[in-house]
Amino acid sequence: MTGTTTIGVLALQGDVREHVDALERLGVRSIRVRRPAELAECDALVLPGGESTTMFKLARTFELFDPIVERLRDGMPAFGTCAGMIMLADRVVDGIEGQETFGGLDVTVRRNAFGRQVDSFEGPVDVKGFDTALHGVFIRAPWVESAGDGVDVLATVAVGDPAPGESDTRIVAVRQGSLVATSFHPEVGHDDRMHRYFVDLVTTS
Repeated sequence: MTGTTTIGVLALQGDVREHVDALERLGVRSIRVRRPAELAECDALVLPGGESTTMFKLARTFELFDPIVERLRDGMPAFGTCAGMIMLADRVVDGIEGQETFGGLDVTVRRNAFGRQVDSFEGPVDVKGFDTALHGVFIRAPWVESAGDGVDVLATVAVGDPAPGESDTRIVAVRQGSLVATSFHPEVGHDDRMHRYFVDLVTTS
């Protein structure tokens, strides 16, 4: 990719400003995306945390849903966090009836997997390729229930009291080609390594 790279942040709902701030700290041009014309300006897209059910409904309302799906199919890089992970997943467990996603990631994601708002937590996350742990903030977070063969697992976290026969770790960060997703919110705080990981992916693709 040559010239000035522009990374959009889907600005329909959720923690948009925090992602914009992180990208700006890295010296990347970013724009808020609410319309198809703004999406057309972007080389890549960040899908923020928020409420996935609201997000897909608003994407339909603002006529962004199909253009985003098309761009993803054409290879546009995307980075989804929390609800954004759900929106990139091909399959969702515990979604509402009729819930839609943009898709692209060959994963099954469980919505609100770690519990309700009161079950939110923070802790270290060891991300593949990072020298030290990242501080993970999990707010009504999903996890990846299963991943296809082409998906690279970047991070897992331990879970307490798994059901009989279930794993005691859960996948919380993945990459498949030009798509990256995390269960947690790397935009919270000033550790921009996940954003740098994505920016490097975009600028070298």
